Amino acid sequence: MPGGGQEPGSYYVGVDVGTGSVRAALVDQRGVLLAFADQPINQWEPQFNHHEQSSEDIWAACGVVTKKVVQGIDVNRIRGLGFDATCSLVVLDKQFRPLPVNHEGDSHRNIIMWLDHRAVSQVHRINETKHGVLQCVGGVMSVEMQAPKLLWLKENLRETCWDKAGHFFDLPDFLSWKATGVTARSLCSLVCKWTYSAEKGWDDSFWKLIGLEDFVADNYSKIGNQVLPPGASLGNGLTPEAARDLGLPAGIAVAASLIDAHAGGLGVIGADVRGHGLACEGQPVTSRLAVICGTSSCHMGISKDPIFVPGVWGPYFSAMVPGFWLNEGGQSVTGKLIDHVVQGHAAFPELQAKATARCQSVYAYLNSHLDLIKKARPVGFLTVDLHVWPDFHGNRSPLADLTLKGMVTGLKLSQDLDDLAILYLATVQAIAFGTRLIIEALEAAGHSLSTLFLCGGLSKNPLFVQMHADITGMPVVLSQEVESVLVGAAILGACASGDFASVQQQQNSSYTTLLRAWSMILKPDFE
Repeated sequence: MPGGGQEPGSYYVGVDVGTGSVRAALVDQRGVLLAFADQPINQWEPQFNHHEQSSEDIWAACGVVTKKVVQGIDVNRIRGLGFDATCSLVVLDKQFRPLPVNHEGDSHRNIIMWLDHRAVSQVHRINETKHGVLQCVGGVMSVEMQAPKLLWLKENLRETCWDKAGHFFDLPDFLSWKATGVTARSLCSLVCKWTYSAEKGWDDSFWKLIGLEDFVADNYSKIGNQVLPPGASLGNGLTPEAARDLGLPAGIAVAASLIDAHAGGLGVIGADVRGHGLACEGQPVTSRLAVICGTSSCHMGISKDPIFVPGVWGPYFSAMVPGFWLNEGGQSVTGKLIDHVVQGHAAFPELQAKATARCQSVYAYLNSHLDLIKKARPVGFLTVDLHVWPDFHGNRSPLADLTLKGMVTGLKLSQDLDDLAILYLATVQAIAFGTRLIIEALEAAGHSLSTLFLCGGLSKNPLFVQMHADITGMPVVLSQEVESVLVGAAILGACASGDFASVQQQQNSSYTTLLRAWSMILKPDFE
């Protein structure tokens, strides 16, 4: 059972800012999700590979969802608040006002999104330095990390943005600052996306070498010189202004944040799976791979000792689970790729009409359509002549090559609903083969993995899950509570409240309560 600090009937609020929406959940101390709400957020793509958002728009959406999930409850029983978000870059001036990250000068659009690939030239030059910090990002820095984006801003928006900037936040840290007024950064964000070292701190020589010596000169005040572990309580808790914005009580504990994928990993990787006959039963938590799959996919493996994996980010100490090293593989577009392929097909209008007539999502309809046309063979054999290479937005892991492009081979002249369904299946299979490549790289470097733990939006798609089981040859575990990312955010709030001694204690003692039971086990189907 959890530690004895929490009051009977305590509540925790988790807020998750994804690529396309903000979601919130109210969770009790038993881990039961009592209320859920979501709200879409705006995105702008002023030119190819430039993806932007608004911090004001996102904060307003946070208020919409938190107010919804606490309707009708005694808000004085809320003990803590935790945030997770995408690792997007938020730019504010010295008075904490938004600054434009675009040539149009629109300061409302002050976020460079995680999937933005504008800084290709900058990341190429950074990688040419072969600096030692690159060893902890798989040997090659990704264009999606913050250093190349910062260098792009300095080189392209010097007057309108760079010279006026007072604060560069990872989005999770922006949210915790907005809630508390505390500019301290989460160890998770800085270690995983900013080259910070949990043991050594910032490396002055790196920033000087790549042309961002500005940060060294001001003691890193613009990017973070106070660093706290995820779940640490920030300042005096929720400020009165933020409390009004969010509809929550002033003064409740607010936690140092996590990146969204890391919150999902925290929410699933320590689950109790006893009694299901899984290979990971009785094995260390290091035998598990958490796959957080939504717009993109992240593959989180942990180890007691640092493991360096070419093309895979990390090892990062205590970035997700305290006391463990994290390696993070990833695929830049997965859910977004499936949408792109399906929505761009000539038969998509027909699919939409038929799915709507059945009151189904287009993907539920496609899955049932595949079952109809597979005949006597397993569904996977429908793609024997059709193959997809899924790197439409480059390859994050394990090839670490942003210049790679996607490919489809085996196309015919027909473009009917059967063709769309089979192309959809081939795309899902390609993504699963990408996961298999990442697993092979992790194991070649020293990880020993036996079971996949999936969460995120794509884990709700049975075909996606089954293809991962079939293609990796590993059992896949799904949570009874499907909103694992939000549970991870709520864990942070519970930790900050003082109800639990640490995130580690919650993993050791409260996964049986705060995360509830695990119910669905999918094993490979090769019949």
